[in-house]
Amino acid sequence: LPGAVPEEELMNSGHELPEGYTCPLCCLPIALPAAQHSRLNTCCMKMVCHGCIVASAKRGIGDTCAFCRTPTPDSSAAILALVRKRVDAKDPVATEFLARKYFDGKQSLQQDIPRAFELWTEAANLGDLNAHFNLGYRYWSGKGVEQDVARGIRHLQHAAMHGHPGSRFLLGFHEHKSRNDELAVQHWMISAKMGDEDSLNRIKGMFMEGLATKAQYAEALKGYQTALEEAKSPQREVAKAFFNK
Repeated sequence: LPGAVPEEELMNSGHELPEGYTCPLCCLPIALPAAQHSRLNTCCMKMVCHGCIVASAKRGIGDTCAFCRTPTPDSSAAILALVRKRVDAKDPVATEFLARKYFDGKQSLQQDIPRAFELWTEAANLGDLNAHFNLGYRYWSGKGVEQDVARGIRHLQHAAMHGHPGSRFLLGFHEHKSRNDELAVQHWMISAKMGDEDSLNRIKGMFMEGLATKAQYAEALKGYQTALEEAKSPQREVAKAFFNK
């Protein structure tokens, strides 16, 4: 379990998206939410943007991984075999992926919440930020586990300090619920500038209620728009039309 951190350190850290939010092929940041603009390839556990996936398909190699060229698995069993192999090799991303499948009962797996928490804990110990986020959210909310808000917050703080936008957003939500509106806005300012639309909308709502200043909303909006522009490319615009069919 991550240790508690001073507020100043928490607010001064994690202002940039972590490496996993950059496409390994075009080297551009992936727009948020990343799952809507990319695909996690279970062969290599690399998150590749839709632009690079479509570009690979146009080159006639769409039936293989755009990153490592492994043939695309054609069944849940084949996907699980690839994932388990990487879990055995202590791959943190694969371990977190398998945890989610056990928690949701997907990929032909029987739902097994205790096993999911075991795997999330293992992935978190290996450094996976999504695992810290999922543990943080579950303990904070009490979904699937006995509620332990303090434990959840510590996981969320650890992930947020390393740039995880969902964890930063949830910390802002927690502070807002606790009536610490100024701190909530500060958290959402950070995640809005990463390109998180939910955070921007929260700041807008706070501004409308008189709980955030016009300058704060303007700064958040400018940062959000900059993040969107940095994640654009002609290749991704083509992919957007393809995936929105």
